[in-house]
Amino acid sequence: MNRTLLFSLFLFCCYYSSSACSILLYVDPTTGKVYAVNNEDYWLDEKAYLKIIPAGNQQLARLWYGWDNFAQGGINAAGLFFDGAATPTQPLAKGYHLPKNNLGDAILANCKNVDEALDYLEKEKIALTTGHMLFGDGNGNGVVVEWINGEKRITTRKDNYLMMTNYLINDTTAGNYPCQRHIAMLKQIEHIEQNSELVDLKTIGGVLAHAVQIPVKNSKGRKSGTLYSSFFDITDMRMTLVYQLDNSRKITLDLKQEFEKPTSQTIRFADIAPNRL
Repeated sequence: MNRTLLFSLFLFCCYYSSSACSILLYVDPTTGKVYAVNNEDYWLDEKAYLKIIPAGNQQLARLWYGWDNFAQGGINAAGLFFDGAATPTQPLAKGYHLPKNNLGDAILANCKNVDEALDYLEKEKIALTTGHMLFGDGNGNGVVVEWINGEKRITTRKDNYLMMTNYLINDTTAGNYPCQRHIAMLKQIEHIEQNSELVDLKTIGGVLAHAVQIPVKNSKGRKSGTLYSSFFDITDMRMTLVYQLDNSRKITLDLKQEFEKPTSQTIRFADIAPNRL
């Protein structure tokens, strides 16, 4: 894996909202290997970190990243991946409630696959009003869950990929559409498939690179951009995370090894030291 990776992040992007996000699940049709990648675009001064929690109390070992004790995305030892993205506001579905505490951690702790994640949301009667979620697992299953006009809508992976940014897939009229990041990533996927290119984590990371956001200041001088990028080989249970588009500030983890460790770990992204090898 240590090939100038892995991820040369191309600065091919436009300026978008400080809370943008780009998520891609890809299944190699030749090998069946499953990959998931994500750009978290937010305020660059956010104190983001990664949390690794061992198995215990009938809960799965898991890893998630985020801030303020809230998982923005992650994966567990069973190979269930999730990430979320902000969307235009929708009314709360009748009979449902907004998530309490750390929803992502709870799902990763208790669910082994996409179906179980969907069942968990339904059992707990949880809905979102300002976001949607993408779930994927090691079997190649993938869904996007949205709540539109008070109704839950599920989009299932049909092609080799499932992609999500910041517009509602099932109601593009609500806003944030068309999305140039989605268009750019889709063009790169089409290029890969039309040219029968070798698919690996570097290839899929290259798709995500077409959606990064370079830092930009707002009127008050606060910077936003791609806070971190995460790259998962779900099949082989490996992960790389790049902090603020700086390939010298990255961590690469063997998830199987990390999930076997007996104590919790916290890695603060701002503490990732540059590696100038």
